Amino acid sequence: MARGYGGVSAEQRRSERRTALLEAAMDVLPDGLTVRGVCGHAKLNDRYFYEHFRDCAELLKALAEREGAGAVAVVMDVAATPVPDMRAQVRRMVEAAIGFVCDDPRRGRVWLAVQVTESLYPMRYQMIRRLADIMAAHAYERLGERAPAEPDTTMAAFTLVSGGFDLFCSWLRGDLDVSRARLTDFLVAMILATADLTDALTGSD
Repeated sequence: MARGYGGVSAEQRRSERRTALLEAAMDVLPDGLTVRGVCGHAKLNDRYFYEHFRDCAELLKALAEREGAGAVAVVMDVAATPVPDMRAQVRRMVEAAIGFVCDDPRRGRVWLAVQVTESLYPMRYQMIRRLADIMAAHAYERLGERAPAEPDTTMAAFTLVSGGFDLFCSWLRGDLDVSRARLTDFLVAMILATADLTDALTGSD
């Protein structure tokens, strides 16, 4: 067993160094990730960088996975505590997702990196699928027999989440000149509009 130092185990110190490197990456991301830049910001020797990551691409992937898991977790927390009004519930979920990113401006830079970095596409896809699964399950729970049948609900949820992600990234870049409140209203309205999907698809194969 690795000995502790100052009452802190070797494994805990290792975990703290990894967290420090991830936090440093959040801070220096706008200037580009380099081993020297991240280690300098974290005040760690570069040997500790290579203790956890092969290179900066792997560091960025770990950072994106951490932030993606955080976003999924906050949405799941809201979905697990339903309120009677469906519109209010959808709004709470959308606000939770947007708030998770906007409450720490550094997270926006991570989402933009996730959108444009080819090596992160699989991670992005998995995050979108997870959020779409949550949305689809929520639709079945709240709409009951009024919910669109499979695979329509799954396709609708995936379309809303993937399209919403790209729209949100456009807003983060400043390409959309709308307020956060207006963006929230729009996304809520789009999600609620899927409740009428069954009637719109009547008669199709």
